[in-house]
Amino acid sequence: MPIVLTLDVMLARRKMRSRELAERVGITEANLSLLKSGKVRGVRFDTLSRICAILECQPGDLLRYDPGPEPAEPEASP
Repeated sequence: MPIVLTLDVMLARRKMRSRELAERVGITEANLSLLKSGKVRGVRFDTLSRICAILECQPGDLLRYDPGPEPAEPEASP
């Protein structure tokens, strides 16, 4: 997916553990772990808002667009 979550970077900058953030946001550590690893297909705006408030950051500090390499075009048959 071209959207990359950099939540782990922000946690390190704020010297906060995942467990503490999960408790303060009101989500499970398992869900936070999925969010950190990028294995989610979406995030609720209210959850993102709480994360930003606790980490004192902007959504753009946690999300990055990385399109990656373009898929190869199939070769035409002769």
